[in-house]
Amino acid sequence: MSTLAWIAFSPRLAAGEPLTGPRTGRFLYAVNQAAATRGSISVYDIAAGHRLVKTIETVRDVNNVKGVAASAVTGRLYVAYRPRSGAGMIYCLDVHDDAVLWNRAIEPGVDRLAIHPGGQLLYVPTWEDGSADFINVLDASTGDVVRKVHFSNRSHDTLFPVSGPLFQETKAQDGSGKYLYSIDPQSYAVSRVGPYAGILGPYAVDGMSRYVVNNVTGLWGMQVAELASGRIVTASLAQHPPGEPGLLHGIGWTPDEREVWQSSSAGDPHVYVWSMRDRMAPVLAQRVGMKSHRGSHWVTFDIEGNYAYVAPNKSSDDATEIFEAHTHESRGLIGSSEDMIEIDFVDGKVSRVGDQYGIGRVVHP
Repeated sequence: MSTLAWIAFSPRLAAGEPLTGPRTGRFLYAVNQAAATRGSISVYDIAAGHRLVKTIETVRDVNNVKGVAASAVTGRLYVAYRPRSGAGMIYCLDVHDDAVLWNRAIEPGVDRLAIHPGGQLLYVPTWEDGSADFINVLDASTGDVVRKVHFSNRSHDTLFPVSGPLFQETKAQDGSGKYLYSIDPQSYAVSRVGPYAGILGPYAVDGMSRYVVNNVTGLWGMQVAELASGRIVTASLAQHPPGEPGLLHGIGWTPDEREVWQSSSAGDPHVYVWSMRDRMAPVLAQRVGMKSHRGSHWVTFDIEGNYAYVAPNKSSDDATEIFEAHTHESRGLIGSSEDMIEIDFVDGKVSRVGDQYGIGRVVHP
């Protein structure tokens, strides 16, 4: 029986020996969100059927994991989290030796962060329930705040896609939460696209930063924006569970941008797969069922686009499910995590990193 099949049908998750010596391979770094292991990082060998090769113990008192980012340039990984006190915290891990380099409080709060492609700067929202009208820009080597970018309160998800620039959404209820913000990483000038049909949730940008797919509060379906023109279209789910949707949460492009995968509501155990042959006219291709029989909260992919990782509801003990991205078939389970990022090594050095978001990776017309 293959390793993938073993993981899919074994009642226990795969376990393995710690990585030692020079490493070459593709590894999934998943920040655990289950209660017993929250804040530690499980490392899975992607090519070996997602075999668990080690778990990195990081910092204590992680109550709510808020996001993960990593740099191929520096070999450092960053986790935003909230302890039981509610403070906003970030820790920095050197992935070459698994050492925590710093662990700092960031005022007034943190949320899903992004990193500059050069690895020098972190872009950190000030929390979806906070009142600060800015995001913090941090020195990634120290955690020091070097700039504040002002535009709206309740900043939530920050994304730096393959072609840039920096994107940001907020949960603000004063009208500003119906826009997606673009921040120039050189001048820090802020522009926006919208208004959308409601307050934005998670989103994902294609590889050339031409199109963005958005989860929108109160919508069974998604909205797609053409960033250059500002045109927004709605793709509605004709068949969906009864009642109000609230906010459908996870969403991501497959790296080849042929599809967008979208989580449903918290109680709907399905992922909706949209064909994106025509970017501005998505067609629902399939409803994919979850083994947990409960909802999901995040979707991302490996860099090569072979696997989709569908995370359970926030802070759940349910497993994260792996799907074969091309066939939509379930391929197994790993520990509960929605904050996952691929890190690849050649001879013990980081060669490339993925992204916690399901971003497009097509970078030619």
